[in-house]
Amino acid sequence: MNLAAEDPVSIARATAFDQALQGLGWIEGRTVHVDYRWAAGTVELFHRYASEFAASPPDIILASGAGALPAVLQATRTIPVVFVIVPDPVGNGYVASLSRPGGNATGFLSFEYSLTAKWVEILKEIAPNVTRAGVLREANYAHGIGQFAVIQSVATSQSVEVTPIELRDANEIERAIAALARSPNAGLILTASPASPVHRDLIIALAARHKLPVVYVERFFAAAGGLISYGPDFVDQYRRAASYVDRILKGEKPSDLPVQAPSKYELVINLRTARTLGLTVAPALLARADEIIE
Repeated sequence: MNLAAEDPVSIARATAFDQALQGLGWIEGRTVHVDYRWAAGTVELFHRYASEFAASPPDIILASGAGALPAVLQATRTIPVVFVIVPDPVGNGYVASLSRPGGNATGFLSFEYSLTAKWVEILKEIAPNVTRAGVLREANYAHGIGQFAVIQSVATSQSVEVTPIELRDANEIERAIAALARSPNAGLILTASPASPVHRDLIIALAARHKLPVVYVERFFAAAGGLISYGPDFVDQYRRAASYVDRILKGEKPSDLPVQAPSKYELVINLRTARTLGLTVAPALLARADEIIE
């Protein structure tokens, strides 16, 4: 798992997975045992835990996110793996194709790159005055580069200049956002990456301190005080992952189970934060929202 054990998002995701397994007849302590490891976004821990599991070995491994999956596949190419919240599994070489994965892993991709263009559009909708946007991403992951490339390709048409901000460590993030905030009409886009949820509270706090409108990738950012989010329902991927675990435990092979795209996208607006920033949310944007936080 990508986050810390006590993180509310971790709890929600693990609960969804456990409940879905139970609904399929897999009862903890009776017919199944689930052994969790919590890496909290730390690369070294992903590799340590993956090696531990590969040596055990379990009947199946659930790998959460772009940090966990490569570590797991480096540790084993024989134990069945179901992954969730993984971008571009074909481009990264994790599977041969979406329809026929071909190896020991299958699961659920986090998004298609076209999604990232929407973040620029939504930022301009909720904060029309924005002309410069910092894009928080991890360049050491291919999808960090890919997301920024798509954002950059559409930003000009939205009259927005974009600048990458690396999600390496808290001090670097704080310095970069403070520098961005000194420019007029600035905003932020937080892309999908292993470090994004790890730095959630810091980024939301910095956005509030510098009065920056921010578009986030997932609902829990808006629920924690972020302005607006648009992206897949990642908790739902854990429910769906349970069905693949069930099928593999009953004899099917990961190589024969297609990788699935997100089935549900959510637009969540935090009106309390919008008011704090002095923003008036257009009725058309409110009408499209799946959830409004007052």
